[in-house]
Amino acid sequence: MKKGLFALALGTFTLGMTEFIIEGILTDVAHDMNVSIPQVGHLISIYALGVCAGAFSLILMHKYRPKNILMFLTSLITIGAVIASIAPSFWLLLCARFIQGLPHGAYFGTGAIVAVKIAKECKGTSAVAMMCAGMPFANLMGVPLGTFLSHNISWRVPFMMAIVLGLTTLYMIYRWVPNVAALANNGMKAQFRFLRNLAPWLIIFATFLGSAGMLCWFSYISPLLQMEGGFSASSISLLMILAGFGMVVGNLSSGPLADRFKPGRITSCYLLTSALSLLLTFFFSATPWAVALLMFSTCICLFGVGSPEQYLIVKHSEGGEMLGGCCIQAAFNSGNALGALLGGIPVSMNLGFNYPALIGVPLVLAGAICLWVFHKKYE
Repeated sequence: MKKGLFALALGTFTLGMTEFIIEGILTDVAHDMNVSIPQVGHLISIYALGVCAGAFSLILMHKYRPKNILMFLTSLITIGAVIASIAPSFWLLLCARFIQGLPHGAYFGTGAIVAVKIAKECKGTSAVAMMCAGMPFANLMGVPLGTFLSHNISWRVPFMMAIVLGLTTLYMIYRWVPNVAALANNGMKAQFRFLRNLAPWLIIFATFLGSAGMLCWFSYISPLLQMEGGFSASSISLLMILAGFGMVVGNLSSGPLADRFKPGRITSCYLLTSALSLLLTFFFSATPWAVALLMFSTCICLFGVGSPEQYLIVKHSEGGEMLGGCCIQAAFNSGNALGALLGGIPVSMNLGFNYPALIGVPLVLAGAICLWVFHKKYE
């Protein structure tokens, strides 16, 4: 089981590297491609749109074995990285980012099902957290390393790293992931039946609103730290390590806590904490130690909610587990797209890079309310 989960985690590491590297190399891409920082922010949004478009492809692929689906998706991750690494223009880079986003949601949705199937009894959330652990570790190690190499060599280097990671993941999935049976094929309509209930909608809306609120802030974390917090460009790599460490803490703590105290309750607490951190970020963005500490606490929350939400939707989408898992990733990444868009509005108006954090507060609070209602009604 551990080798299989490690192989899945390497895939989420590659996805994390691919998705979040843009936040660390915003200024490098902007200077090289001769575009503005808000325009480079579109690379975040287009990736998220690719996630939403690709996630629902599992409606057509659910009849295949999960292992085969994972190998196909990993191949697509690698192809997207190849195109991004050689893109000669900003518009082709946008297309490459869309392709990179296509396998994201489907990979998480399929991986979560495999993790739950091979998990020990009452350890489902912890198994999903192990599968998702690659994402925060990517932010702890891969993104800072990629950011450093981008600043000192080229912003294309992180995408070259993603090619190597993708090929390695493909091999490990082939060798180590159990070939679990395909889900029961009860027809197309049966996959959507779970959406008649309120529970999955509360989980989906909480995911969408929470990610939109936190990604308002995180989409512009690099210019916030430099232009508001006063940090130098050379220190951003170290700060990204701190952010990544917060994500690892959030991911590793959420699984055991959710298994013990109920996923809905724990996740709503993470969202409430993040709302407070975002509010304080707005007021103390000019204080370097404070903005760094608040970045750490918000990153704990950002990745503390993912595994419980992924587990909850699998448990509350009977007959449509793959679709449910994809819905969570689509909700997270459409929230990501909305967050980057909303966060870019005050930036375009020259209000300051601390305003995206303020915009995120009510969105995160709304997500916390959804999960608290879910907890009271269904747990």
